[in-house]
Amino acid sequence: MSARRPTALIADDEPLLRTRLAGLLEDLWPQLDIVAHARNGEEALDLFRQHRPDVCFLDVHMPGLTGIDAARQMEGATALVFVTAYDQYAVAAFARGAVDYLVKPVDPDRLAETVHRLQQRIASSQRAQVPDEVLQSLAAMLRTRTEPAWLQWIKASVGTTVRLIPVDQVVYLKADHKYTVVVWEEGEAVIRKTIRDLASELDPARFAQIHRSAIVNLRHVAQFTAVDDAGEVALKGRGERLPVSRSYLHLFQRM
Repeated sequence: MSARRPTALIADDEPLLRTRLAGLLEDLWPQLDIVAHARNGEEALDLFRQHRPDVCFLDVHMPGLTGIDAARQMEGATALVFVTAYDQYAVAAFARGAVDYLVKPVDPDRLAETVHRLQQRIASSQRAQVPDEVLQSLAAMLRTRTEPAWLQWIKASVGTTVRLIPVDQVVYLKADHKYTVVVWEEGEAVIRKTIRDLASELDPARFAQIHRSAIVNLRHVAQFTAVDDAGEVALKGRGERLPVSRSYLHLFQRM
């Protein structure tokens, strides 16, 4: 008689990141059945109640209900793994509880450690017993912590006019010597800043550097295609294709 296969839920508001995590898990833990994908905290909680998975991978920052808030309502009935883009506080915070965490972009070797830990817990029928006071503390940290000063607006020149471009409307950025071309939903502009400087100012949960000369808004990525030992991405509703160098292929594997 075969043993029941372990099950998991993945919750992240970025579909690309959900797909990547699912692909990595398929490679590292082929016996794991990913029974549900959730786009936000409320959906994660609903799907958890429907499927009762053994493991929940919860993005900390999701619209509406955060991953921490969703975890509190799961009441210790599943093994919890938090996924976050903010490693500056995650390590210290999560180390206090019997809970695992992953920092975006998820590193396959780090995920392998998590999988091993989860397999041991499931084999011994243990859950991630995270005291509610620890989750309360984490939730409070999320509410009170200082947000990284991610860029919200880009001041750019369009001819003789200076525009303030909302970062959310940026589709991609490409290097042009000491300048950067900003391509956004309403046109193009040039700014006097290198793409390397911009990369450190953009929210890594929303933007990804895919080439030394290109950064893309993940919300605008339609698909990835492998080309020899590199690749390229197609953008939603646009004709451009952006190169993906070998160093950044891991971001799109298993799409």
